[in-house]
Amino acid sequence: MKSHGLSARCLLVVIALPLFAASECRAQESSSQPSADPQNGLAGPSLALREALAAACSQSEREFTKFLTARNAQTFSTLTPGARVALMKRFVLLDEPGRPSLVTGASGRPLVRCETPGGAAEAQIGGAEISDNLAFLPVEIRDATDTVGANVMHVKMGLVRENGEWKLLSVGLVLLDLPSLAAEWDAAQIEFTEHAAVDALKLIADAVETYRHTYTRLPDSLANLGPTKRGTVAGPEAAGLLDADLAAGARSGYNFRYVIAGASTLGAPAKFALAATPQTYGRTGRRSFFRDANGGLHGADRQGSVGSEVDPKVE
Repeated sequence: MKSHGLSARCLLVVIALPLFAASECRAQESSSQPSADPQNGLAGPSLALREALAAACSQSEREFTKFLTARNAQTFSTLTPGARVALMKRFVLLDEPGRPSLVTGASGRPLVRCETPGGAAEAQIGGAEISDNLAFLPVEIRDATDTVGANVMHVKMGLVRENGEWKLLSVGLVLLDLPSLAAEWDAAQIEFTEHAAVDALKLIADAVETYRHTYTRLPDSLANLGPTKRGTVAGPEAAGLLDADLAAGARSGYNFRYVIAGASTLGAPAKFALAATPQTYGRTGRRSFFRDANGGLHGADRQGSVGSEVDPKVE
């Protein structure tokens, strides 16, 4: 099991409970009650938490959203796909999407088992402490192979009743406040995608040069650098030098362009230029990158438009 700490930088931020009382706890008591699970004798916050953990295990955004407050759900829908997945991972401490099993543990408590190709984790839910619209439930999370409890993580998860339904609130006193964290996540995501865009430009440039040396000319488009079809060998139409995403001109929140920039005295194309621009400016990247015909790499914030060789050089 690949564990991820519940760090404030990655996911959660500590907020004092009095502040919470002035905001999230405005949810009103409702006469409608959450549905129960007759087979396991679960109802209310215990059932809601079990279903939320199962949704996080399968990385089902649609199901997981059901257990977020209205304020958090709205922000969750605007996060980048990577940030939404990262949030769900933190609840089961596994990297890959898994298959949840909803069973009863040896102690008679509800247990969510999350099985992935790389391992399995179990989360056992304890008895709820309920006060008005708040509920706190102890959860034990462990690797499924840890039968003696050598590395059990103990965490208390909070839920709040909003419009008669229980929603995820906190891990102990660490509250889920997605609107406050969205800007920080975007900044971290942008740093990652910008570095990835530079690396991708270098990969593309290397592939173009390999193509030139193999077929004595430059490719007509990025598609000529892409993977071969099943049962065929590499050739000038599909050289097998880039994966399908880059050959289609997109990866990790950036779009890539390739142009032939000049011709030699023999009439064969001799130089090329590459550009990378964020797919969603301000969310998947801020800087546009440009590889000039001489191999120089440039980058600048161009509000999402294509960069040029006059932009500052990128090392």
